[in-house]
Amino acid sequence: MSNGATAANTTRRPRFRRASEALAFRVTEDDIAIIRHVARHRFVRSTHIAALVGRSIDRTNDRLCHLYHAGYIDRPRAQLDYYPTKGSAPMVYALADLGARLLRERGEIDLPGIDWGRRNLEAGRPFIEHQLEIADLEVAAQLSAERSGYHYVNAEDIVSELPAVADANRGNPFALRVTVAHQGMRHEIGLVPDIAFAIDFKKGGRRNFVAEIDRGTMPIIRADFSQTSIERKLRSYLSAYVSRVFEQRFGWKFFRVLFVTSDDSRVRSMIEALRSIQPPGAAGSSLFLFASRDALCVADPLTANWHGVDGSLRRLLPQ
Repeated sequence: MSNGATAANTTRRPRFRRASEALAFRVTEDDIAIIRHVARHRFVRSTHIAALVGRSIDRTNDRLCHLYHAGYIDRPRAQLDYYPTKGSAPMVYALADLGARLLRERGEIDLPGIDWGRRNLEAGRPFIEHQLEIADLEVAAQLSAERSGYHYVNAEDIVSELPAVADANRGNPFALRVTVAHQGMRHEIGLVPDIAFAIDFKKGGRRNFVAEIDRGTMPIIRADFSQTSIERKLRSYLSAYVSRVFEQRFGWKFFRVLFVTSDDSRVRSMIEALRSIQPPGAAGSSLFLFASRDALCVADPLTANWHGVDGSLRRLLPQ
C-alpha cells in the first residue's frame, strides 16, 4: 500500500475510539522505541515523540495511529476538554496495557502491573497538562544534550547505576523525606522532584539536576507551613542539601534545583522568597536556578539564561 493510501485510511479512523479492526501492521523495533518513550514520559505529545525518534511528524503520526488502534498506546480522553475541532494541535499519548505487557516481556522497563487503561481514563486535565510540561523540559534537555555531544542520563538510568538504591526504593527512588525546622518547630516533609536527570561531559564529569515544574497555582508563602508552598519546597531542598540526603543516596556532592514557572513575575517572587530564607552567599543559596516557560521557549534548557538568587544569569552547562 502506498504512503498516500495509508495516510488516507488513518485519517478516517476515530480519534478517541479504537477502530473495530486495527490496521494490519507488524510491530518493529522503531515502534518499540516509540512505546518506550511513551512509557517513560507518562503523557507525551506526538511532537515530542517525533523529535525523540528523529522522524517527520507525518511519519510519526502514522505509526502512533497504528499503535493506538492496535492497543499499545492510549489517547487520554481528558484532552477532549481542549482538543480543537479544527486545526492540528499535537495529540497526547499514554501507555496502554498491551504496550506495558510488551515492554515487560522484553525486559525494557520495570513497569508496575496496573490497569493502565483505567489509569489513563481517570487522569484529569490538570494532571495531564502538568505531565506535558514535565515532558517539555525533559525532551528539550535531552535533545539539547545530544545536539551538543553530551550524554543525557534520565532518572531511570541514574538509578540503574546504583543497584543498592534501586533495591531499597522500589517505588520512586527520588522520593525523599526531610526534616525542616521552621519557627521553632520541626516538620517531616516528603520531597519528590518532578524531574531528575544528569548531563555527562565528553571528557568526563557529570552535572546533576532535579527540577520542579510550577504551573503558577501554588502560593509562594503560606501562613500555615504544614500546607504546600514554594517557600516550603525551597526550605525542603535546602534541608536535603545541608543534611546531604542526595549525596548519601545518589553520591551527589553538588546538584542544581531548577524551578520552571509561568512568567518572569513569578520568577522574581520565588527569588524574593529564597532571599528571605537564604540570602545570596549563604550556604546552599546557589543551589537554585529559576526560569520562565517563555524563556525556555526562546532557548533550550541547556543554553537558556537561568536566574540565580544573586541576580546573575547562568547557563546549566559551561559554554
